Amino acid sequence: MSFNALLIEKDDAGYRASVKALDDTQLPEGEVTVRVAYSTINYKDGLAITGKSPVVRKFPLVAGIDFAGTVEASTDPRFAPGQAVVLNGWGVGETHSGGLAQRARVKADWLLPLPAGLTPRQAMAIGTAGYTAMLCVMAIEKHGIAPGSGDILVTGANGGVGTVAITLLAKLGYRVVASTGRLQEADFLKSLGAVDVISRDELSAPGRPLGKERWAGAIDAVGSHTLANACAGTRYGGAVAACGLAQGMDFPGSVAPFILRGVTLYGIDSVMCPMPRRAEAWARLAKDLDLAKLDTLTHEIGLSEAIAAGSDILAGKVRGRLVVDVNR
Repeated sequence: MSFNALLIEKDDAGYRASVKALDDTQLPEGEVTVRVAYSTINYKDGLAITGKSPVVRKFPLVAGIDFAGTVEASTDPRFAPGQAVVLNGWGVGETHSGGLAQRARVKADWLLPLPAGLTPRQAMAIGTAGYTAMLCVMAIEKHGIAPGSGDILVTGANGGVGTVAITLLAKLGYRVVASTGRLQEADFLKSLGAVDVISRDELSAPGRPLGKERWAGAIDAVGSHTLANACAGTRYGGAVAACGLAQGMDFPGSVAPFILRGVTLYGIDSVMCPMPRRAEAWARLAKDLDLAKLDTLTHEIGLSEAIAAGSDILAGKVRGRLVVDVNR
């Protein structure tokens, strides 16, 4: 059976991404074959599609670290034909062909049943970016930071992680300070639940080892100086959940916030996150995310538009979440 897929190739002719027709013989090994309904474009997908970073480590490979769809065939008793499923990470779209395709075959251990109350489209409107945002929120909560503890900073506020994090935190009762390089989007961020919006310039340049105590916690999807300054501005006993590297992988900061204020820095990994925590995050998303607001920050594109979208997301031109209908 033939199907369309966004294929990444690298050979003597160079690195390239294109939509091609493949067949079932080109599907990788795995216990479960899925008819994909929707995928999405995350920042990592943008890196993979453009080749700006060595995300893809096996060629040729179908891109896409997420998908939602319906089981077509399974040799694992946990999944039956017709069952709705969702996948994030596990090296899919990096070392194992992924979800920017009409069909996928994966290990059963990587799949989750689609949570009740979510459609496949909504699951991909959430995607790895939104699921990562939920993991960050859970880290803040488990640290003991409650809605009354003080402000929560969200950096990269207009991106996928940022928009979902703001929406989640606001519904849970937290007071959110959003940091963005697109201040013209302030009204949009406030519509999601941000109370204050600040320029990323306040955080993106080299700063002092210890700054004024401004927030009880932070969710950072940016890294580099922004992460260092987020830590430097965190109150005594607070916590920062770090999950991204849009500004850089470096951490040009000081140990001062950690040893003088008892600040905790949590590293949030969504790719290999253990299944129990992953399932908890998705259950929480189905319960705690305002799905009406999710719809307002979601834009749908077809598979043929995904290549251009990969460049746009790296250039900071994408607001919120991109859902890919792989069947158009």
